[in-house]
Amino acid sequence: MEVSRLVEKDPSLSGKILNLVNSAYYGLPQKIKSIHHSISYLGTGTLKNIAISSSILHAFSPPSGNNLFNLKTFWWHSLRCAVFARFIAREIKYNNPEEAFLTGLLHDIGRLVLWVNYPKEYSELLANYSGRSDLLLAGEIRQGITHCEIGAWMLNRWNLPPFVVDAVLYHHEPAKRIKSALPLVQIIWVANALSQQPGSAQVKDRDLEFAEGLCGLSSSQVRTFFSRVDQEVGDVAGLLGIEIDVPGESEVSVSEKDTKKQEELNSEVRDSSLVLGTVQNLMEARDEDDILRQISQGFGILFDLKDIFFFRYDMEKNCLMGKAVKENEKSDAIGDLIISMENRRSLLISSLLEGKALELFSEQTDVDTALIDVQIIRFVGKEGVLCLPMLAYGEYVGVIVLGLNQIEFSHLSKKNKLLNIFSRQAALSLHADQLRKAPLKKIQTERAGASSVIARKVVHEVNNPLGIIKNYLKILGIKLSAQNIAQDEIGIISKEIDRISHILRTLTTFSENEVRPTEPVDINKLLNDIVKITKDSLRKNSGIEVHLDLNDSLPRVMSDEDRLKQVFINLIKNAAEAMEGGNLTLGTRYLSSHLDDKSAGPQTETQGYVEIIIEDDGPGISDEILPRLFDPFVTSKGKGHSGLGLSIAHNLVEALNGTLICESEMGKGTRFIICLPVSHGSSNT
Repeated sequence: MEVSRLVEKDPSLSGKILNLVNSAYYGLPQKIKSIHHSISYLGTGTLKNIAISSSILHAFSPPSGNNLFNLKTFWWHSLRCAVFARFIAREIKYNNPEEAFLTGLLHDIGRLVLWVNYPKEYSELLANYSGRSDLLLAGEIRQGITHCEIGAWMLNRWNLPPFVVDAVLYHHEPAKRIKSALPLVQIIWVANALSQQPGSAQVKDRDLEFAEGLCGLSSSQVRTFFSRVDQEVGDVAGLLGIEIDVPGESEVSVSEKDTKKQEELNSEVRDSSLVLGTVQNLMEARDEDDILRQISQGFGILFDLKDIFFFRYDMEKNCLMGKAVKENEKSDAIGDLIISMENRRSLLISSLLEGKALELFSEQTDVDTALIDVQIIRFVGKEGVLCLPMLAYGEYVGVIVLGLNQIEFSHLSKKNKLLNIFSRQAALSLHADQLRKAPLKKIQTERAGASSVIARKVVHEVNNPLGIIKNYLKILGIKLSAQNIAQDEIGIISKEIDRISHILRTLTTFSENEVRPTEPVDINKLLNDIVKITKDSLRKNSGIEVHLDLNDSLPRVMSDEDRLKQVFINLIKNAAEAMEGGNLTLGTRYLSSHLDDKSAGPQTETQGYVEIIIEDDGPGISDEILPRLFDPFVTSKGKGHSGLGLSIAHNLVEALNGTLICESEMGKGTRFIICLPVSHGSSNT
C-alpha cells in the first residue's frame, strides 16, 4: 500500500503503470483502474522498471534558452488539482476517489508535449499569455490543437478508461456544458478551477458558485479544503523529491541551479532508458550463452567497455569456472580456469563472498596479492580489473570481471548506481535461466527411469526366443558340419543374435549404471576402427563423406571401450539418418582443464580432458526438439525411428563421468560434443 500511495502521486509513472497493465501484452479480460491493483499484479520488480521508464516523462526539457515553462509551477498545479479532485470525490461520495486523483494528476500532461515538441510556437504563447489560462488556450486553438486534445489522445493510447480521457479533454469547456457531463468530468473541471491560484483568498466567487452548482459543495466546505490541500501537496512533493513553485512566490524563469539539476536528470534518464533496453534484451534471451552475449553488449552500450569476462559459480564443485563467450575470442583462454572458493585471497572469490565490487590495479600488487589475480590482470591486458559479484536471492551466481585502465575506472566510478542495477539484473537473468533448466533435468531423469523398467521387461521377453533360436542353430550346425554346408552363414547368424542380445541389454542403461572395469582407451584408434567399418557403407548408401580431424598427441582415457564404441556408433548412425548426403567430421582435442558446462561431470583428480566432436552439415535440429533431444522416444525423423539412440548415448557418457551436449541450428548442421576425463581416482565407473 505504501508503494502504491507513493506511485499514484506521479502523473507520468501512474499513467505508465496503467498503460502497461492494460496493454495487449498482458491480455487481461478487464481493465485495471487502481494503481494498487496494478502494482499487485505487475509486482515490485516490474514496477521498478516502469518507474525508471516513466522518469522520461518527468525529464521533459526545453531547447536551449527556453526558460518560459516552469516545471516547478506545473507540478504544483498538477498535484494541487489531483488532491482537490480526491477531496471533492470523497465529499460527494464518488465511487472511485483514486481515479479522480489520477485524472487530476494527468489533466495537463498535454502541455508538456506541446512544450517539448513545439518549443518555438509554445514559447511565443507563454511569452504573451503566461498567467492567463483562457488566452493561452485560445492561442493553442489558433495553432491547431490544444493541450486538452493532446492529453486526451495520449491517455486514450495508454488504454485508460474513457471517462478519464473525457475529463482531460473537457476540463476547459464552458461551465454550462459541464453541467450535463458525468461526475468525473465535473470533479476535474472544478478541481482545475480551484487550483489556478494559491490560497482561498484568491478563489473567484464564480468558481465557488460552480463548485456548488456542479458538485453541491458549499463555499465554507471549499475554503476548508485549501489548507489541507496545500499541506498534502507539500508533503507529496517532498516524498517524491519534486521541487514546486507557488505562483507569485518565485521568478518564472529557471535558475542556473535548476538548469544544472535538469541536465543531471536528463543524463540519468538517458542512462536509465539504455538500461531498460538492455534489460529487455536479457529477459528475451534464449539460453545462458545468449544471456552472456547480451550482458557483454550491455556493458559496451552503457559503459563503453569491451574487456568483459565471466566466471560462473558451480555449487557441486564449490568453485568459479571460466565461461567462454563466442563474441569475445579472448575469453576462450579463461575456459580452462577453475578458482576454488577456498582460495579466499583471490579478488574474485573475495568479491563473491563479500557481495561487493572490488578492484585491483597493477601498481597495487605486492607479494601478498594472490598470484592468480596478478595473472588475470596480465591476461586482460589492462592496468587493472574490477570484479562485480553476481548474486540472486542470496545465492551465488558468479563474477563479472572488467578489464580497466585507471581513466576508465574513474569514469565508471561515477556510474555506480547504474553499474549496480545492471549487474544485479544480469545475475537475476542467469539465475532464472538456471531455474528453468532444473525441472527439465529432473523430468529427463524420471523419464529415463520409467523407460528402464519397460526396457528390462522387453529384454526378458525377447531373450527367451533368441536363446531358443541360437540353440537350434547350434544343432543345425552340428548336423551340417559333416557336409560342410552353410557353416559360414550359420556363424554369421549366430553373431548377429549375440549382437541383438547386447543391444537389448543396453536398453536398461537409462537409469542404472552397470559397474564395469575401466582401462586406458585410445580414442583416436577407436574412431579410426569405427570409420573403417562404416566409411564405405555411408558413402555408397547415403552419399556421406566421413572426415577425421584427430589430435595426434591425444592422451588415453580411463574408460570402457565397448560403451564408448556404442556411443560413437549411435551418434554416427543418428547423423547419417538425418542427412541426405554431405560431410560428417569426427574430431578430437585435448583440454588441460574444464572449459565450461560442456565439460566432464563430477570433480575428481584428473590430468585433463579429451573432447570428441561429431559434426555434420545436415539439416539441423528444430528449436522445439533440441531441448528434449536426449529424452527417450523423442525423435525428429518420423516413423521407423524410436528416438532411443541419443538417450542411450547420453546415459552411457554420464556413466563414464563425461558429458554429452548438442549444438544445432536449422539449415547449418549439428554438432555433438563429448568430454571425458583422462584419468580419475576410481578404477570403476
